[in-house]
Amino acid sequence: MEKLPVPVSPFFLHLIGKFWLWLFGWKIRGETPTYRKFVLIAAPHTSNWDFPFMLATAYAMRVRISWFGKHTLFIPPWGWFMRTLGGIPVDRRSPQTLVTQMAEKLKSSEDLVLAVPPEGTRNKVDIWKSGFYHIARESNVPIGLGYLDYDRKLCGEDQDFLLEFEPRVVHYEVVGHS
Repeated sequence: MEKLPVPVSPFFLHLIGKFWLWLFGWKIRGETPTYRKFVLIAAPHTSNWDFPFMLATAYAMRVRISWFGKHTLFIPPWGWFMRTLGGIPVDRRSPQTLVTQMAEKLKSSEDLVLAVPPEGTRNKVDIWKSGFYHIARESNVPIGLGYLDYDRKLCGEDQDFLLEFEPRVVHYEVVGHS
């Protein structure tokens, strides 16, 4: 996968994101991702607060992210607002097609950072669902790890974890370590 500048959020959103994190006493760890298209594992997703903190982190890091939500979130009067925040409506009544829907969206986009909660729910789970993996695999894009650490008030994207795909081979590239 070619490394090109990541999709950048507008500067005013960068300021809003930094202000939000400052207001709540959070710090960013990690560096801005270097890929134009990838699946971002957004973990954990156990609270409704994850959404504003995820957006604030992405904005503060100057990354324009997208996320998917049930199609009913995108009806008037708030549909335009959800799309402005990066939302992509999906029909979750047929979960078998969710991976295909998102993989096609990634394939057809010039640049797209797609945040996917690996739990598949806001409940605490012991085992992640594999949808994020299949979306990345079908669209041949890397997987990055985004995180929110509520105990330490740290957030960011981990460049030390990067999963890339080659034909029939999966490997980890540990960046910055020898």
